[in-house]
Amino acid sequence: MNKIIELAEENILHTYNRYQIVLDHGKGTRLYDSEGKEYLDFFSGIGVYALGYGDKELNDAIKAQVDKLVHCSNLYYNEPAAKAAKKLCDLTGMDKVFFTNSGAEAVEGALKAAIKYAYLKDGRHDHEIIALDHSFHGRTIGALAVTGKAAYREDFAPFVADVKFGNMNDLDSVKNLINDRTCAIIMETVQGEGGIYPANKEFIEGIYKICNEKDILLILDEIQCGLYRTGSVYAWQQYDIKPDIMTTAKALGNGVPIGAFILNKKVADSSLKAGDHGTTYGGNPLATATAGKVLELLESRKILDNVRNLTPYLEQKLDALVDKYDCIKERRGRGFMQGLELTDVAPGEIVNKGIDRGILMLTAGTNVLRLLPPLVITKDDINKMYEILDEVFAS
Repeated sequence: MNKIIELAEENILHTYNRYQIVLDHGKGTRLYDSEGKEYLDFFSGIGVYALGYGDKELNDAIKAQVDKLVHCSNLYYNEPAAKAAKKLCDLTGMDKVFFTNSGAEAVEGALKAAIKYAYLKDGRHDHEIIALDHSFHGRTIGALAVTGKAAYREDFAPFVADVKFGNMNDLDSVKNLINDRTCAIIMETVQGEGGIYPANKEFIEGIYKICNEKDILLILDEIQCGLYRTGSVYAWQQYDIKPDIMTTAKALGNGVPIGAFILNKKVADSSLKAGDHGTTYGGNPLATATAGKVLELLESRKILDNVRNLTPYLEQKLDALVDKYDCIKERRGRGFMQGLELTDVAPGEIVNKGIDRGILMLTAGTNVLRLLPPLVITKDDINKMYEILDEVFAS
């Protein structure tokens, strides 16, 4: 293991402070390092492995597509992309899909579509975008421009877009930023990296109403909170709203890199046209065949029922930890996207102690322990998680 770590440090650009383990393979809700140690996965590759690891039916579909056709240019049609796009449109009730390689690329495309829509409407080049503090939308320059965390942004300014930041669940803070240059409001339906903050009903429905009244586009980032994780197919479907543009990624490929931005008819008809946007690899047959199969399996296996049925039990066990330990201030989250806000102890310390005891978790914000298990976890997995965390906090 140490030799692999040394090799990586010698040759891979150091932009991650990695945990000192080398993951080798996985099965179900368990991962194994290169020395055979088992870990209960409450991380899922940052919300990626919705179906868990080593799923035979998915793997067989991927292998079949590898033997058939891995890549072709978007200058041609391919059947997996057409079918996967149809499934996404059916799941969202939206109209057009653009496939990307990642969530950050999906955000970039969504921003381009919003800016082009506004330009075609009034011919101006000085539009503004409103985003939210503590948000996270990606590491590319456009996505970084709308990410509301100074530590990620300050070394890379100035940005190409004029962005103002309001506060999550503070409607007036957003209203006060709106002017005749505002072309879009972008937000995560449930903030992930910023500390697990779900949008409340009054806030997100108020934003939706304002956008409709002023023809401002609502962009919802569902890269982490989407695809069944919070108890609905997409988190926004728990409110009386519908975005103009939404982004999706992570669980869409269950480990195979793929993302997408999805547009309603109004924006699709009056924004990006042929030549305005493109991608070499986005929408290739391998990635979209995977996405299509993931969407099929999520539905046929009734994964949504598992999330809904087990969420109360997961919340009950986490709330028991809150009640038991003074260093846990509160639990926040929705479905299988949960966070424990900590005081007097760093979440990174809890993560490291968890690794020692055989569980993988991650942090969020500055003081939140984040739990993003595969959507196929069982009650036994939740019990195991509780036992380990109880030991960790007791220590």
